Amino acid sequence: MKNGYTLIEVLVAVGIFTILIAAPTGFFVGSLRGQLKALSSQKLLDNTSYALEYISRSLRMAKKELSADPLTACLLEGGTSLYGRNYQITRGGNGLKFKNYKDECQEFFLDGSDSRLKESKNGATPIALTAEDLEIISLKFKLSGESQTDNDQPRVTLFLEIKGGKGQMEELQPLIKIQTTISQRNLDVPY
Repeated sequence: MKNGYTLIEVLVAVGIFTILIAAPTGFFVGSLRGQLKALSSQKLLDNTSYALEYISRSLRMAKKELSADPLTACLLEGGTSLYGRNYQITRGGNGLKFKNYKDECQEFFLDGSDSRLKESKNGATPIALTAEDLEIISLKFKLSGESQTDNDQPRVTLFLEIKGGKGQMEELQPLIKIQTTISQRNLDVPY
């Protein structure tokens, strides 16, 4: 009578045990990775949705700059006035300046130093509209009907490319590209 197992029996048992444990472990690790990506995507969508809604509301309520007084007018880079316009592209296409419904000079722009979307009112210190772990890859504005020389309602088309999960592994960094057009709420065409 023999007490014990042969080397072959032990190797077969260890092999079967490894297969039985490795499959669920791989599934579990894959599930965790999928959950992390889903959470990162949700954070990206939530933050982007907030920022776009905030920008859209501000742009819909914008007013035409009718003051030529340099003390009260909304001034552009180089000190020129926004006079007679609803919106003006700034910062080489990465920013948009306008007069808001509270008669404040407001600007949305991409801050290249930290790749975040920021807002400034009346030249005050800019406030970030996006989270630190999100990276704005591209922000561009295109204007239509911004002057009184056409019969178009003023509108802004915004192009945004944003990536989430800054500092995480590349496969856990969701990327979205958005294009939206915002029209001014009040009718602003020649009569």
